[in-house]
This record gives sequence, structure tokens and C-alpha cells, in this order.
Amino acid sequence: MRDSILETERMFLRQMEMADVDYLMGIFSDPVAMRYYPGIKSWQEVEEWVRWTLASYRDHGFGLWVAILKDSGEFAGQCGLTVQEVEGKEEVEIGYLFLREFWGRGLATEAATAVRDHGFHKLGYERLVSLVDPRNLASRRVAEKTGLTLEKEVWKWNKKICVYSISKDEKAP
Repeated sequence: MRDSILETERMFLRQMEMADVDYLMGIFSDPVAMRYYPGIKSWQEVEEWVRWTLASYRDHGFGLWVAILKDSGEFAGQCGLTVQEVEGKEEVEIGYLFLREFWGRGLATEAATAVRDHGFHKLGYERLVSLVDPRNLASRRVAEKTGLTLEKEVWKWNKKICVYSISKDEKAP
């Protein structure tokens, strides 16, 4: 796919656009997919999410990218890098959210692994994190399969959050 930022075995990851709001609503309006977030998002909130992502591209040179399946051209989810504040320090996070119909297929791990490698080898970061609700066992498994290990728990977003981390020199799976 032209204009892709990253390519994995089964997906292209490309920059998000305002036209992706419809696709993203499939995740953000799903109460099961959003159960570890404050709640589902409205159309306007998803538009703001895309604007926030576009600002991240401008300000940091990266952000969350849309994951498109190679075989069908379908939108599967989003995965990428975001800047997060953790205990007063800026961290670069590997984030991922996929449509529920694609859960359990290894797509989040596949995308997160490509994003991890991009963060280390293309962007030159020495450390990456993933911030995960402790109850979100599937997301915790994705972080672990991507080579991140549980470092600590912090208070963020008015709740306890697990901070998973990996350093560039650590051996990833």
C-alpha cells in the first residue's frame, strides 16, 4: 500500500486521516472494546482523537497509525507511538486498539512488534513503554509478547495503570 509507514506480514500501517472517523467509531463506540477506558466515545470525540493524532504527527513525527489488512483492505484497528506523561516524565508509548472482530488473531502483537522496531531502529528511541489497565489481560499479553516487561504500577487517568517497558538493548522475543 502506498503511503504506508510500516508493513507487517498481514498489515499496512498508514497515517490516520479525518476520513477514518467512521472506521474508528467501530472501536470507540463498542462498550466491550472500551471497557478499560473511561467509556465509549461520541462521533465528536473520535474526530478530536483524530485531530490529536494529526497533531502528534506534526509535533513528534509519529502517532497512532491505521492498520489495514493486506488481503482484504479492511480497517482492523490502530497501532503506533504516542507521547505520554508518566510520573512527571515523558515516555513514548506503543499503543494499540483493534476492532473486536479481529481480536485473538495476533494482529495487535504483530503491529506492536513492528511499531517497537520502528521506534528503536528508525526513530532512535532507547526505551518504549505500554500503559495498560491491570484488568486488561489481553492487552497485557500483547505487551509481553512484544517483549515488554511489567516495570511498575502508577496512578494515571484516575486509576491504577501497569507500566510495561522495554529498552533498545533488551532481547525482544
